[in-house]
Amino acid sequence: MVFRRALIPLGLVLLVGGLAVAGLSVPERPSDGPSAALPAIDPGAGPAGQNLARLQQAARADPEDWRAWAALGSAYVEEARATGASSWYPSAEAAFDRSLALNPARNADASAGMSALAAARHDFALALEWGEKARDIAPDDPLVYGAVGDALVELGRYPEAFGAFQRMVDLRPGLASYARVSYARELQGDVAGAIVAMEAAADAASDKRGKAFATFQLGELYWNSGRAEDAVRHYERANALDPGFVPPRARLARARFYEGRVEEAVDRYEEVLQRLPLPEYVIDLADIYRVSRQPALAEEQVALLEAQRRLLASDGVATDLEFALFSADHRIDLEAGLAAARAQWERRKSVFVADVLAWQLYAHGRHEEALAMSDQALRLGTRNALFHFHRSMIEGALGRTEAARADLEQAMTINPRFSILHTAGDSK
Repeated sequence: MVFRRALIPLGLVLLVGGLAVAGLSVPERPSDGPSAALPAIDPGAGPAGQNLARLQQAARADPEDWRAWAALGSAYVEEARATGASSWYPSAEAAFDRSLALNPARNADASAGMSALAAARHDFALALEWGEKARDIAPDDPLVYGAVGDALVELGRYPEAFGAFQRMVDLRPGLASYARVSYARELQGDVAGAIVAMEAAADAASDKRGKAFATFQLGELYWNSGRAEDAVRHYERANALDPGFVPPRARLARARFYEGRVEEAVDRYEEVLQRLPLPEYVIDLADIYRVSRQPALAEEQVALLEAQRRLLASDGVATDLEFALFSADHRIDLEAGLAAARAQWERRKSVFVADVLAWQLYAHGRHEEALAMSDQALRLGTRNALFHFHRSMIEGALGRTEAARADLEQAMTINPRFSILHTAGDSK
């Protein structure tokens, strides 16, 4: 649940076993005690809801079964990711705490689950700590290397992250490991290699949900590299494979905007937000309203974003980086935005944090500092159109006209549809 447009959101890699489901009730914040980890489940919910109910029953039947509590916690994390309801996270934490209380020493299941929960809350240092605990307990389990690698990527420790992903592939080639290889290649600018790896992930998928996930990620790769028709084809296929998986629908809504079908795009985004109210989709809709000169409707979405930010914070989800990017894009609360970006850079040296900090510094007129951070954002050779657009604007402010033109051309070559806000003219 993030505002920023990541190349491939690694959190989604962990979703392959449980995608979006309608009909589940949103849990109340838990109080203390093991019963707090058992929020009510709608009896009429679909397969995922039935699975949650089954896991809850297993925990009730044997309250001393640490594996049952760990499995239940992981199911809550996946439900939060699938539905956009961060209120599942406290229930997940309570379940993992119960599992760890029952078996604190050799509990790789709950340790890996806590890593996933920390990552979902954007506490990547804590995610790494728990992932390393799980790895030390179960060094031959490939999934623990995925958890470690995901955290290391977000912390900007790329050589270590890529090593963890390689170890994961060595232990178990498959959907989850190939998807991470794809992301590693894309971060390093090897888009063709990333596509090959994601195609291998799709081939390795054992069910339609996994295949839909990998097909969607192929669509992302094609869109981010400027191949819109190929991207739309993959989004449509992913949607056909698993109509309950919402992200392809959001991307098809975006595609309608770029086709000039603005009203249809708005309708589709509203439908998406009814099913999966992620802030990034709220931002897309706000930007559509803004560039189509409907400022009052755009401000309604901004107000919704602020409400979402408060709700996420109450469930332990940090959104400083996402807020900082939105702040710089829209020139809203810039002092707080810069402070948030700087705080994130102190914690993690990822290319995405560097780009957001560069953009905030540009918004503050600190252009030399912004250019230095842009260097950091592009240090892996990532082919990211937004990174190059930001750099172009920074260079222009410094009077480096030729360099600014070259970076803008690079951004448009990589992906002329990289941002609703910054490329609105391409939709007409």
